[in-house]
Parts: sequence; C-alpha cells; structure tokens
Amino acid sequence: MTCDDSPGGTATGPGGTCGEAGGEIFDAIDDWGPTPTPAGLFRLVPVTIERDLPLLTTWMNDPAVAAYWDLSGPPAVTAEHLRAQLDGEGHSVPCMGVLDGTPMSYWEIYRADLDPLAHHYPARPHDSGVHLLLGTAGARGRGLGSILLRAVADLVLDRRPASARVLAEPDLRNVPSVAAFLSAGFRFSAEVDLPAKRAALVIRDRSLRHLM
Repeated sequence: MTCDDSPGGTATGPGGTCGEAGGEIFDAIDDWGPTPTPAGLFRLVPVTIERDLPLLTTWMNDPAVAAYWDLSGPPAVTAEHLRAQLDGEGHSVPCMGVLDGTPMSYWEIYRADLDPLAHHYPARPHDSGVHLLLGTAGARGRGLGSILLRAVADLVLDRRPASARVLAEPDLRNVPSVAAFLSAGFRFSAEVDLPAKRAALVIRDRSLRHLM
C-alpha cells in the first residue's frame, strides 16, 4: 500500500459541495476519542495548520504520495488544500491519524452526499466518505492501512447513526490501496470516471459490517 485514497477531483470545501447544505456535519470528531486496533490505540485529531503543516508538507512531497495526491511543492500548496476544508461548512474535516501517540497518517472525513462525488454515483442522504494517506514509508505494505480503514469506517458508523455506509474512491492504478479497502470490509461497487482519475467506488455498509 503506497498512499491510499486521495481526493482526485472530488474537491470539498467552499463552493465544492453539491446538494443542499445543512443536516448532520462533522463538527465533533475531536470528541470521538481513541479506539483500540490490532496495531495500537488510534485516534483522529482534527488538523491545525500551524501545528500540522510542516509534517503534512513532508508527506505530500514523498513521490509515492505525490503521484496520487498531486500536492507536492512548498507548504503553501498543502495549506491551500487544508484551508479549503477548514473554511468550509464542516462537510469535510481534515484529520491527523495518531497511532499510540504518534502522528502517522492523514485523513479526510466528509459528507459524500454533499460532495461533487455525488454526481458520479447513486448518492443517499448522509453518505460518508473517507480519504487516507499513510505518511511514512514504514507504515505501508504491512496491512496497517486495512486495519485503520476498518477502524475509522466503524468509528464513522458508530458516531453517525444517520449514515448507512462509508464510501471511498481510490485510484484504480493504486492497486495496493484498492486491495486495502477490500481487506477492510469495503465492497467493490463500480468504476467511476472522476475529473482527475478513474476510480474504484468501494463501500462499507452498516448492514454488512459484522459480516465483512
């Protein structure tokens, strides 16, 4: 697994949502608390630009990450991407993934039904979406992505009772990423053409979470 899922043309943020605003938003992720996983104690911590920008910029300039996220360059590039979400209406929340006290991944938890992605699949109210980046090379290629994807999807379903499913759209070229989602209990739904990539639409259903 190299860099996992990336936005790839489903830009959330000011002017980037679709459908009606309002309803349940992601405004309390910092209250979700830690969750135990086979890899250790994991927690989502909403991004603070002043605190997290140096580390995120380093990650975005890793060639394995840049190939899919397309955010390499000076800190201003990553900062602009973050501000587009932080200055929005709470439909997308950028988070650091902290494992046993160490930041090691970057996440975007978002309302898929209010994202441009909803134009590319049969969206349902309160669909949730997730993007993931494993920040360090040592975190990749050993099954950690699948462990954390399962944990985060279950967190979303536990904390968002209105959401019946969690979606993602990894780049089809990123075979390790697609495999990680499938190993984490997501099912393959369709191939979709997004503005910046051809993606695999994968879904983790609340009704099937204890079977997959």
